[in-house]
Amino acid sequence: MAWHDEAVKTIRRSVFWTRWLHLLIGMVFYGVVVLIYPGTTGRSTAQVLTLGGAVCAVLLTAAAMIPGTRHAEGLQGRLLLRPEDPDAIGIAPSRSWADRRRTAAWLYGRVALGTAVGYLTIHTLSAVVALCAAPGRPTGPRVYGVSLPAEAGQLWYPLLAPVVLLLTLALVQLAGRAQLALAAAMLGASAAERLAAAELRAERLLERNRLARELHDSIGHALTVTVLQAGAAREVGAGDLVFVEKALGVIEDIGRRAMEDLERTLMLLRETPEAATTEQPGLDQVASLLETARAAGTRVEARIEVAAAQLPGVLSRESHRIVQEAVTNALRHAPGAALQLRIEVRDGQLRLHCANPLGTGQPWRQTRGAGLRGIRERAALLGGEATAGPADGSWQLRVRLPLRLGA
Repeated sequence: MAWHDEAVKTIRRSVFWTRWLHLLIGMVFYGVVVLIYPGTTGRSTAQVLTLGGAVCAVLLTAAAMIPGTRHAEGLQGRLLLRPEDPDAIGIAPSRSWADRRRTAAWLYGRVALGTAVGYLTIHTLSAVVALCAAPGRPTGPRVYGVSLPAEAGQLWYPLLAPVVLLLTLALVQLAGRAQLALAAAMLGASAAERLAAAELRAERLLERNRLARELHDSIGHALTVTVLQAGAAREVGAGDLVFVEKALGVIEDIGRRAMEDLERTLMLLRETPEAATTEQPGLDQVASLLETARAAGTRVEARIEVAAAQLPGVLSRESHRIVQEAVTNALRHAPGAALQLRIEVRDGQLRLHCANPLGTGQPWRQTRGAGLRGIRERAALLGGEATAGPADGSWQLRVRLPLRLGA
């Protein structure tokens, strides 16, 4: 039968027994308190249980005030309750009064539920023995404090033992799930902690994206220029040694800058102290970018009407990266075509405008790759905007960035 097969599967799972053990530990704590507390001597059962519960509450409250209690309970919960997601039960010590209150609530619930399961376990074992031994006895079996008739159906009482046992196993399984849910609610991360963790993950993701953009822009630019210069030198060959020497010089220079950019990024990834003081290129180094483009055979017409010293540091650095990506795209997608660059300040904005003619020979292919996406992301993070596309017979990139960041 289906219910029988499910019951067999349940008791064969190790997690069922470890959760049962976890519940019984709570009952053992309550039982020990009741046995050793001297105030229970000479009192009725109801008074003993009530007084024992009060003493347990005091002891559990005191234990919850210890930061390490939350850590120990979390470790034990992960080991015995065995949640599918181990992080559902935290193992960090208490850091606030809210953590201590939640730890106390967990301890109260754990001991109360464990005591109920322990009571059920003990009386189920007693009931099973009584039912199996019922035939031939002059009195009826006593099950869960209730005396059954001595004659009617006494020979059939042993058949009730498996039913009682299976019902108890089902209740224990439900209690184990309830204990796990309580542990996740009380020992797991609070709403504030989950929000803080989500914010931390978002910050790390943004940082990784920023580093990815840095590598894409700097290394991509270096490789593009290197490929173009190497190709041009190979075509010229020994016929123009001056050009070849100049091309090799450009390759050496751009390779050195790429190594510096790579080392700077690696220091950020390693979070070394030097990373905080490492200077990143700003708008004042745009001239070297343009010289590299000219050395690669691109005619560059630049009009830069703003000094890097007039800009906030982050705006100057991001502007340099945007121009670097624009030059790289020009060299990659429109080699040999003229590049027009204009950088100016107007209406409280830093405006960058790059344009390439759309020639018939090697037109600038419209792309949706990482380069343009990175430019748009940089502009958006600074509160600005970036647009790119064909207009007036040329491919144009327009970027507007507010001078007052956050405005």
